[in-house]
Amino acid sequence: MPREFSRTLRLNTQLQRELSTLIRNELTDPRVAGVSVTHVSVSPDLRNARVSVSLLGADAELTAAVKALNGAAARLRHALGTVLKLRYLPQLHFVADEGLREGDRIGTLIRDATARDRAAHPEQDDDAAD
Repeated sequence: MPREFSRTLRLNTQLQRELSTLIRNELTDPRVAGVSVTHVSVSPDLRNARVSVSLLGADAELTAAVKALNGAAARLRHALGTVLKLRYLPQLHFVADEGLREGDRIGTLIRDATARDRAAHPEQDDDAAD
């Protein structure tokens, strides 16, 4: 009977959980305050991990946070080594997760378009209420 989850998927989940905790508790850099780890993708050979992070705020703040996290990657990797018992710890590469920001931008565009449409055609709102 095959396993339900592959090792890579389990490692992705475990790395995401542990990195979230380490970033929150171990790093004192103010640029990484409030950073959320949204996704971790480990390469098939388990040597590299791409860590997507998100931050509420301006794009410049997210860029600064990613730069700070890449600077602290060796420290985070060492801390992971004390928690995880793996033969090889993946190199950590932090990238900005633009998906949440893009979704928020599209949601705002839709709300604005709907509001403009309702303002331009108020009689349709009365018909829909009946």
